[in-house]
Amino acid sequence: MLLLCGKFQLNLMRPLVMGIVNVTPDSFSDGGQHLRRDAAVAHAQQLIAEGADIIDIGGESTRPGAQPVSVQEELDRVLPVIESLRGTPVPISIDTCKSQVMQAAIAAGVQMVNDINSLQDAAAMNAVAAGNVAVCLMHRQGDPQTMQAKPYYQDVVAEVREFLRGRIAAAEAAGIGRERIVIDPGFGFGKTLAHNLALLRGLEKLAGLGVPVLAGLSRKSMLGALTGQDVEHRVHASVAAALLAVQHGASIVRVHDVRATVDALKVWNAVNGVSHEQLFGHLTEDNFTAQEAAEYLDVSMSTFRRFVASGKLNPSSTVGRNQMFAVADLKAFKKALKIAHG
Repeated sequence: MLLLCGKFQLNLMRPLVMGIVNVTPDSFSDGGQHLRRDAAVAHAQQLIAEGADIIDIGGESTRPGAQPVSVQEELDRVLPVIESLRGTPVPISIDTCKSQVMQAAIAAGVQMVNDINSLQDAAAMNAVAAGNVAVCLMHRQGDPQTMQAKPYYQDVVAEVREFLRGRIAAAEAAGIGRERIVIDPGFGFGKTLAHNLALLRGLEKLAGLGVPVLAGLSRKSMLGALTGQDVEHRVHASVAAALLAVQHGASIVRVHDVRATVDALKVWNAVNGVSHEQLFGHLTEDNFTAQEAAEYLDVSMSTFRRFVASGKLNPSSTVGRNQMFAVADLKAFKKALKIAHG
């Protein structure tokens, strides 16, 4: 499955990591740390160096109890950062529910819109449809000021799934192709701990809607409730939650701690046979040593043999050969052959 983000095509054969850059004074985890443009840009570049596949920039906190900011204030926070990151090797996402901010951010070069309001505002829907960018449609119950007061569901997984199914249909009707759509169950947005755990267990049912699922669990209060740790000491729980989300069907995890999550996913990917890009994607012909080439070939061939043995891949068919090339990353595979064998 591919996710189209403007000029980027993201291969979802392995789980992707979205790094968080909050250009806010009051976000629950890192509010104020990256409020200045230079600090935010440096942080985004650091996350990219650590392996982030997408950078998500937000200029308005949506933590429980957060107060809204004006359109102009949000623009003043995010646009200088977006403009400074133009030309980065990964897609830039704007985390906003305001159509005016979406339009300005798209014009400034973002390739994705992350909307906690799920494009329920007609102007927001039109901005994304016209912008040829990807979109993340999130579920929430209530608004940030009141959403954690008394959240209630009869069946949280079924109700969130039905809401997101409807938002996918609305986006498609507006001209946004499924290949541009991601969905997010909205952990912590109008959910109790029990609701959040049920959604985590039920992510496969959301993935069954046929579009990628994004899970945003990083450092959230549910992890504090489970571990007793305050927000700055939730890295380990956040990494565990990200791995569980991927295990249950998430294609993208949105995190603060990119390096720790990327390293954990390298292990997960290797065990599950989709390790090539994640383990070796940073290598080029100039820094691909003979040893690394040999390791790459070993992982590629063992993955290929495992897929054939499991019956998931038939190398004699056209579809099977295409699957093989995707699994092995043909270009890198040929490069490794060349280097390993002189």
